[in-house]
Amino acid sequence: KINPERMRANAIEAAEQCGILSVPTCREMVRLDTLLNEWDTDRALIFADEAAEETNPLAALKPCRGRPLGLLIGPEGGFAQAEREQILALENTVTISLGPRILRADTAAVAALAVIQAACGDW
Repeated sequence: KINPERMRANAIEAAEQCGILSVPTCREMVRLDTLLNEWDTDRALIFADEAAEETNPLAALKPCRGRPLGLLIGPEGGFAQAEREQILALENTVTISLGPRILRADTAAVAALAVIQAACGDW
């Protein structure tokens, strides 16, 4: 079971350790369709998609520089085809490839954040 208070405490500790002034927002889990229906249209949704057409994630992320964004990592085993279609139908979805390997969800999150930081951040 996921403990939202523990997630928030981890986010605060990580922000302090990294010396950043803003703490990432941690929300309780919601259904995928709810997340997509409530998605802020000003925010890009970075979707780590093993079937992404653009194999260079740095090129795929170019349009996201300077924009607010969120990252969507799928469950281990991937999204169902219907879920993928729903994600891709969202106007601001940007797909990125994390390479030919299938990664564990926690590893994929770290890899995707590193790529986003390299493409859009202050690296």
